[in-house]
Amino acid sequence: MNPAQLLARIRKSAVPPAILLLGPESYGRRRIKEALAALFPAESLAEHDLTAVSLAEVLDDARSLALFASERLIWVRNGEAALPRGRSTEDESEGEGGAGDAAPLAAYLHDPTPGVALVFEAIRYDFEGDDKRKQERVRKFYAAIDQVVELRRYGSREARLEAEDLARRAGFRLEPAALDLLVDALGADIARIAVEIEKLALYAGSRTVEAEDIAALVPDARATTIFALVNALGRRDRTAALEFLDTLTKEGEYLPLALAFLSTQFRMALVAREAGLKSPQQVLGHFSRMGVPMWSARAEQVFETAARFSKPQLERAMRLIFEADRGLRDARPDDRVVMEQFILRLVG
Repeated sequence: MNPAQLLARIRKSAVPPAILLLGPESYGRRRIKEALAALFPAESLAEHDLTAVSLAEVLDDARSLALFASERLIWVRNGEAALPRGRSTEDESEGEGGAGDAAPLAAYLHDPTPGVALVFEAIRYDFEGDDKRKQERVRKFYAAIDQVVELRRYGSREARLEAEDLARRAGFRLEPAALDLLVDALGADIARIAVEIEKLALYAGSRTVEAEDIAALVPDARATTIFALVNALGRRDRTAALEFLDTLTKEGEYLPLALAFLSTQFRMALVAREAGLKSPQQVLGHFSRMGVPMWSARAEQVFETAARFSKPQLERAMRLIFEADRGLRDARPDDRVVMEQFILRLVG
């Protein structure tokens, strides 16, 4: 289940006796906690940390009857700490010790205390890479809990949609360019985006927020000039590109970051060329079907780059980006000189 599905259940006051929150994404976890806390009296909220108490103590608390509240919310942090230690292989983790440690939870859930909701946080491990096997151990240990919420990190497209919705609920509108900049500058981290939107709501009132406002108020949004440089090169505007490079150099910006963004845009433009895409809408649909994060403003940028560069020019651009990247990695390179040479060769 995802956070939205659980929130829909909570809005109907259908709270299960136990919930496992699995994954590192903090925005969804915060929304779930706020929604649950709104259903229970403030004095009924109890919090435990499994690095400080045992699982058995948490279950004893869940079984005890409160004097002042018939319904209780028990929030349990660091759920991974309850797992048996000293297991070095997956086979061993499924052995008798693990089953014995999880047995009290299974016994409790066979006959849970009415009106008590147990929420376990297991946020240490992600869903990919080396963490995936460790997370599976956590999932197996808490197998008795059938309500598992996967807190996956937002992709760029999902973060953009959520940011748009947050801004609308806050009573202001973000220009498409400002929305793109906010999402990209904060790495699609929706928890940070939500905080910045709260600040922007106080600053903007009911007016439309523009890209310049994002650059002025949002940390890390000096990257606006990086995006402007990338877009200028995508338009084959050499004069504007050199002016943006001058600004980046004076601000001490990290130029390899601009090259990384540029590489992504030119690769997508080459794909669009090879696929024969004839409009931004076709670009949007093509990349969305491929599972690549794409939205309207970005699709327009990719289409414009594909329209202004022929296929041989795009292939040459990729070689120039590779050479510039290698130049920036040389011992004591002059980043500005490397980037100036790259721009002159690309759009000269």
